[in-house]
Amino acid sequence: MSDATPDQTPGPAERPRRLRRGLRVMPINKMIPNMLTLGALASGMTGMRFALHERWEAAAFAILIAAILDTLDGRVARLLKGSSKFGAELDSLSDFICFGVAPAMILYHWALEDAGRFGWFIVVLFAMCCAMRLARFNTMLEDDKKPVWAGRFFTGVPAPAGAGLVLLPMILSFQVPEDYVGYLQNPYLVSVVLIACGGLFVSTLPTFSFKNMKMARAWMMPLMIAVAILAAFVVSDPWLALTAILVLYLASFPLSIRSYLWHKSRSTNPVPAPGPTSD
Repeated sequence: MSDATPDQTPGPAERPRRLRRGLRVMPINKMIPNMLTLGALASGMTGMRFALHERWEAAAFAILIAAILDTLDGRVARLLKGSSKFGAELDSLSDFICFGVAPAMILYHWALEDAGRFGWFIVVLFAMCCAMRLARFNTMLEDDKKPVWAGRFFTGVPAPAGAGLVLLPMILSFQVPEDYVGYLQNPYLVSVVLIACGGLFVSTLPTFSFKNMKMARAWMMPLMIAVAILAAFVVSDPWLALTAILVLYLASFPLSIRSYLWHKSRSTNPVPAPGPTSD
């Protein structure tokens, strides 16, 4: 009698059934973060559609919604323990569309359409800088040698913040008299802003990762009061509030550089560049 065991390899007809069974049991905690990411992607794409119809405030607002959803998806994934490789890849692709392609296309239709090839070159350059920033971020996630304190900093400006900064001339145009809009819509000014923000994407500038910052208990109540004031500010005048937030973010760069250098000087295991955290 033979000792050979029968071949347990599933046949062609059994494999699709197993695949369908695996898809049916996908847990909801992994689906919710991906749904938020897809919502951000849809919002970024819709922003480009609004730009085609010259609905500039709606276009900028769509990018803002995409940034909010992008902020939420990672936190929801960690809260629900639903992080996955698929979700990480989807988030990176969504970030490129929402914060690399969409803002550049919105500004192209707003200010650079008459600039010809030069305007298009600037738009493509910005998108490529965003792609390189995201690619660098993904590769740095595998670095296990960075010290713990490095997680408090981004390397360069994160994609959502860069999208907000590059749209700042347009956001300002919503608040100034009509006679001054032309100055903010100047192709040379918009080109300089696109180039500068693209440079911030690919730079090694250490910027604060606020989600990993720790605060003393004594500061909790003042922080809550400040958040309440900011919320009231946003409700009463959202564009002015967003402008103030972006200006304060720019003003934080010298502080983040100083803080990074201070931590690096005290570290027994310094790193050449700040470690990545989630965008």
